[in-house]
Amino acid sequence: MSPAASPAARPGPDDLRRTFEAVPARTADVRAPFAESWWGRAWVDALETLSMDEGRLARGRVYADGGHVAAITVTPGRVIAYVHGSRPRPYRAELRLRTFSASDWDTFLDAVAARPGHLSALLDKEMPHSLVDTAGETGIRLLPAAGDLDPDCSCPDRGWPCKHVAALCFQTARLLDSDPFVLLLMRGRGERELLDELGRRNAEHSARERPAAPSVPSVAAGDALAGRFLPPLPAPLPVPPHPGGPPAYPELPGARDPLGLDHLATDAAARAHALLTTGEDPLSGLSVWQDAVRIAASRPTAGLTATTRALYRELAFATGRNTTDLARAVAAWRQGGALGLEVLENAWDPPAGPFDRARPALAAADFPRFQPWRNRLTDPSGTLQLRFGHDGRWYGYESDRGEDDWWPRAAPDPDPVGALTALRG
Repeated sequence: MSPAASPAARPGPDDLRRTFEAVPARTADVRAPFAESWWGRAWVDALETLSMDEGRLARGRVYADGGHVAAITVTPGRVIAYVHGSRPRPYRAELRLRTFSASDWDTFLDAVAARPGHLSALLDKEMPHSLVDTAGETGIRLLPAAGDLDPDCSCPDRGWPCKHVAALCFQTARLLDSDPFVLLLMRGRGERELLDELGRRNAEHSARERPAAPSVPSVAAGDALAGRFLPPLPAPLPVPPHPGGPPAYPELPGARDPLGLDHLATDAAARAHALLTTGEDPLSGLSVWQDAVRIAASRPTAGLTATTRALYRELAFATGRNTTDLARAVAAWRQGGALGLEVLENAWDPPAGPFDRARPALAAADFPRFQPWRNRLTDPSGTLQLRFGHDGRWYGYESDRGEDDWWPRAAPDPDPVGALTALRG
């Protein structure tokens, strides 16, 4: 894979959640090494050594070569992606990796800070050999060893790993090609935190090796500002009658999609104009994630146009989520607004009352006996579910049989029988 084809990383707000766009199928010789960097190939070698099923590993490589792996999300100790298999709905593949302890990180960071060349290599997106080797100078193994990995997948195959997780493992090697900090994030710490800590330790190390500089006399702030005159601020400009239009964003290679940026800028201008004219922003109470879902839900519902797809990518990038998470949240927002999103993302324990009366009402309507859990009722087939919201309404959800992949469906209803009827219809 050439550097130009490296997947684009989308860091989350706290640097501990990074989402990489799906990598297209390989067009080069599939017999060539799957990764270009030595550390990417070392990751593949480690996984092949640990795998207990060479056949599934080979099929996973074919899936990865064919571009079956969707966007990949990396968080400390976890790599997740949806992998397209033989069924229309993709499988959720997950690879869990043991994170380092605080003492392991101290050992690792001290070794890097003591060698300026190591820090320079990391800043250039290179991984020094001595930091990865098992018996290197740190004594800390970055690559997975026996007992480090715990694969999981929503498919029925119980192999270790199944071909979907194997495909995710191979695609992770391509992420490491473009950015070795992904491996460090998998072990527990984000790039900004590591660079800040390495900078501090490197400065302390350098200070111990050079003589202290002579002290410089200081000047009190009050003395420095004494006698200064500041002119009054000018009067504010009048508020325009209408929100301004966004500029024309050019289409540049590697830049954000201009249509998505235009939609975001238009929404921001309208909110700013309302704040200037009324002094209030009715959307100020929304979190960044809620506001992103609201913006995405404002697009037309009749299919995903090129503009809508671009907007979804921009909003997913800004919130550190993937487009599948955003699409599910948009369905919940269209179902019930901010309350619908709350029902999707948070389970709670409702007090005695309407929730307790729901199961007898469903039984009286000749529906099968639903299984309760917190504010949720699930039918025995595992394909339909009702969720009770804080607004006293029932929200319908649907999943494939045997999967725990629930999507909002139908409009909410105060009557559980009505909600289930609409869901089944």
